[in-house]
Amino acid sequence: MDVLGEAINNKEEAAKTKLDCFEILDAIKKHKLNANLSIKPTSLGLSIDKKFCYKQVTELLEKAKKFKNFVRIDMEDSPHTDDTIELYLKLKKKYSNVGIVVQAYLKRTFDDVVKLNKKGAHYRLCKGIYVEPAEIAFKKKKEVRDNFVNIMELMFDDGNYVGIATHDKYLIESAYEMIKRKKISHKQYEFQMLYGVKENLRDKINADGNLIRVYVPFGEKWYSYSIRRLQENPNMAWHIAKSFLTLGR
Repeated sequence: MDVLGEAINNKEEAAKTKLDCFEILDAIKKHKLNANLSIKPTSLGLSIDKKFCYKQVTELLEKAKKFKNFVRIDMEDSPHTDDTIELYLKLKKKYSNVGIVVQAYLKRTFDDVVKLNKKGAHYRLCKGIYVEPAEIAFKKKKEVRDNFVNIMELMFDDGNYVGIATHDKYLIESAYEMIKRKKISHKQYEFQMLYGVKENLRDKINADGNLIRVYVPFGEKWYSYSIRRLQENPNMAWHIAKSFLTLGR
């Protein structure tokens, strides 16, 4: 579950986002859902005051820990990559119920994972959806795919938990092959897909005996999120429109 919103400019809004996240954790607990929370660091004040953001996320992790739940720190655009990794590593010294997202389209990510693996990071690995300059990001589909596979192999080889977050059939098949070849335990990975996207493929992955986590973004700040998804993949337009039509019934 992900409360939409990022790049908040004042602490009041960031504190409101934290309360929204509290509500999600309470709802998960109340309804006994097998679900966890994903957060955008800038929505909790990362670009305003790093110490303030750390305190905010700490409060979320404390509540999640009390409920035996987990919080995933999303990765945003490149100006925030270093601060996000710094935040995660600082939190991980104290909390085991926290994970991080890394993006395969960034050229730096393989090296970041080498360092993060030494700390036993818990990952979501995705392609990435932000528009970044060619100097720091792969632009060709094959380059991104190759980097995704190489990073996934590095994570598995170092014994890290991997959330394989993709709707790309090629990458899913590559993951299947790697999991079989390396005899990876089902306890070491899961697949992750967006709610309402390629549901038949999602159900097949699940039917094949793999764990599936469905990413459910919601909230008032849906517009910027949808625009980024459309920039990444214009075919996503149908899935977004279908979701809105479904909600309107």
